[in-house]
Amino acid sequence: MSRIAHVATICAALAMSLPAYAQTPAAPPAAGKISNDMVKIGVLTDMSGQFSHESGEGSVTAVKMAVEDFGGKVLGKPIEVIVADHQNKTEVAIAKAKEWFDVDKVDMIANLINSAVAIGVAGVAKEKNGIAIINGSGSSRLTGDMCTPNSIHYAYDTYALAVGTGNALIKQGKKNWFFLTADYAFGHALEADTASVVKAGGGNVVGSVRYPINTLDHGSFMLQAQGSGADVIAVAGSGTVFINAVKAAHDFGLTQSGKQSLAGLLVWITDIHSMGLENAQGLVLTNAFYWDRDDETRAFSKRFEARMGRKPHMGDAGDYSSTMHYLKAVEAAGTDEAQAVMVKMREMKVNDFFAKNGYIRADGRFIHDMYVYQVKSPSESKGPWDYYKLVQVIPGEQAFRPLSQSQCPLIKK
Repeated sequence: MSRIAHVATICAALAMSLPAYAQTPAAPPAAGKISNDMVKIGVLTDMSGQFSHESGEGSVTAVKMAVEDFGGKVLGKPIEVIVADHQNKTEVAIAKAKEWFDVDKVDMIANLINSAVAIGVAGVAKEKNGIAIINGSGSSRLTGDMCTPNSIHYAYDTYALAVGTGNALIKQGKKNWFFLTADYAFGHALEADTASVVKAGGGNVVGSVRYPINTLDHGSFMLQAQGSGADVIAVAGSGTVFINAVKAAHDFGLTQSGKQSLAGLLVWITDIHSMGLENAQGLVLTNAFYWDRDDETRAFSKRFEARMGRKPHMGDAGDYSSTMHYLKAVEAAGTDEAQAVMVKMREMKVNDFFAKNGYIRADGRFIHDMYVYQVKSPSESKGPWDYYKLVQVIPGEQAFRPLSQSQCPLIKK
């Protein structure tokens, strides 16, 4: 036997006599691995602009409440919340998201009001293998052609708003619609989704006008809407501009005449509080959350109001619920690695004050019930924040665009 063959024989014999653990490859890291010994959540929102009342400090408070209620730690590691103002500038938001994922080692970015911002940051989350959970923005493109395996659209979207408000008014025989639309991604998506619902219900779009996002005076637009003879004037916008549009409609006597109805295609309860019931009464709207819906919503809202000085809206409630769901998924996955957490978030149902048996689809859409409300008149309201009366509950499977109609590239047709 040659020397080389002899050595090989000895080595083989030694290998057979060694314990099993010495013969196998190194085991993967144990469960419970948290990168950088911390789970970091970044709230990227509008802290000072026209959408700050629909996000801003409210979204920050909701996320922090969820972290506190979870216990401040996950898998034995601390949870940190950091905040930035994207100023409603997509380039600012994208730059901050890249900095957070690359430098600050943020694991999940929350809120993301402003649809152009949300679409941009969702793309960054995919590129950097982080997670983006969207509660502020509404464009249904976020789970359509712009869906990603790293993003979740949680509270609402333009499709659900359109289905709720559009169908409710069509059923009342109001079939001729005029759109007053904010000229940015969210407004365009909301008009398109609602127009589809109107036409499917046998209605017609008799006209539309798009206004710049920072418009202060809606007088000329309201004259066009009034002159259209439409049954419904639908405002496809949000924030302070939406409030100004509703006030203008009241000033021009559109709602008082009884001939035309005003539809708010995205209405936050803070908008109603700001403009007052005298201006807002009769508005038909679709929402994911109302503070006075049941005992659970009232209990959460009482705690939130004690900190914020106002009732929560669906964005606040969604930020809390989705943050809590994210942390439970990290715990279940045993890691903060994005794809492992996303798997658990899709597997686990949500049962809390925000949603019952809610779940996340493959396209990132969180499925839950939606609600159609009508704004009370001053005489119907019992006091501050008692603003809505329930018109209809829309089951989640009916509220959101079916996967069979999805343009999400993650869905196999």
